[in-house]
Amino acid sequence: MGAASLDTYVHRESVIHRWSPRLKLVSLVALMFAFAMVRQLTLVPWMLGLAAMLYGLSGLPVSFLRQRLSYPGLFILSLVVVLPLTVGDTVLGQWGWLTLRQEGLQATLLIVGRFLSILTLGFILLGTTPFLTLLHAMRSLGLPTILADMTLLSYRYLFEIAAMLATMQQAMRLRGFGQRRQRWLRINGQMMQQLAMLAGNLLIRSYEQSDRVYRAMRLRGYGYGGKVAVGQSAAAQPSTLSWGLAAVVLTAAVSLVIAEGLLRL
Repeated sequence: MGAASLDTYVHRESVIHRWSPRLKLVSLVALMFAFAMVRQLTLVPWMLGLAAMLYGLSGLPVSFLRQRLSYPGLFILSLVVVLPLTVGDTVLGQWGWLTLRQEGLQATLLIVGRFLSILTLGFILLGTTPFLTLLHAMRSLGLPTILADMTLLSYRYLFEIAAMLATMQQAMRLRGFGQRRQRWLRINGQMMQQLAMLAGNLLIRSYEQSDRVYRAMRLRGYGYGGKVAVGQSAAAQPSTLSWGLAAVVLTAAVSLVIAEGLLRL
């Protein structure tokens, strides 16, 4: 579960770390939306360059990004790897039954570019701001209390569920699960049944845990109190540096949207 922890480097000192949480949240989310609107391949290098520059300013190590991009990266690659071979009419090259098509290749580069840029911004936001501070910033910007509480509890108990899963997997191994060597891609009915039981058991335990937590919160007065004060760190007045960073990033977001519109003409 250590790979899922995002708070490892939040106490470092960098320009992005000192950026006001509210302005950082608004600016980076606006830039993510601008990245998502890009349809022109010529803008992809600018997106990647901007994301790389912000990541460099954050002072986060490259290993932090590499470890967290691996699983979503494999998922995206599994979805787009066939596009250059199946989408489009313009043939760039052919080797036997393999045909490389221009339209599919462009779509793949665009999807991968946007994916890398948006996820990099997301990891900058989560890697340089404590999660609670980020949540307070969301609430100060108008996020409903129930959504903020659900987000906080989901984040908190994600680690509990991971620990529960690790314990169950260890118990299964001690009982002999996974000791036999299986052939690759060969479906074993008994193993699938045991994995399904593991998933079902985990869901039931998670539901019971959430029910116990909710009852305990209700007994302590959850839902009957007044409005919770916004965190001090999120409510602090932004510095000149924060306003400057926000202005630069928002200008970059607007410029990308304008450039996208001009290139479509």
